Amino acid sequence: MLEIEIKVKITDAKQIADRIIKIGGQYSETLTEDDTYFNSPSRDFGQTDEALRVRITENKSVMTYKGPKNTLKGSKVREEFNVTIDNGPYVQSILKKLGFRPVAKVKKLRKYYTYEDFSIALDNVEELGEFIEIELITENEIQKAASRVDELAEKLGVTGERISTSYLEMLLSKHSLI
Repeated sequence: MLEIEIKVKITDAKQIADRIIKIGGQYSETLTEDDTYFNSPSRDFGQTDEALRVRITENKSVMTYKGPKNTLKGSKVREEFNVTIDNGPYVQSILKKLGFRPVAKVKKLRKYYTYEDFSIALDNVEELGEFIEIELITENEIQKAASRVDELAEKLGVTGERISTSYLEMLLSKHSLI
């Protein structure tokens, strides 16, 4: 599956949340997400532009692999695989025993919304601030998906600069670790 996504820094999450509801979107849930990113013992994910993450929330844990990023019409496009896991801390321990090393943690409060087949997240990321992510998942209609993401951003009044770097990259850069 391919993830088509835009990320924009915002100043008024409440106003955007109100717009999402006004156009027919639905609030789903608010979660505190504690993301630990790992680097491989056999290659440097910073060099290959890949990511391996274990996300722990109040109600589930998910391990995610993300392939190298590409961009299309200002949207970030990358392969993504998610697996729900029973015990996030145990999986983190297994990864460490196999030689994977934790690189950084990203913590955020995320409010999830849905609109049609879009996933929308309003994020408050520790040390970085507030953002919106608008995402579609597709198998092969990349151009169409990127155009649809653009159209929804416009409809919601999201006009700021699109950010193609991940929260991890932003945090590492802030701390001069990359």
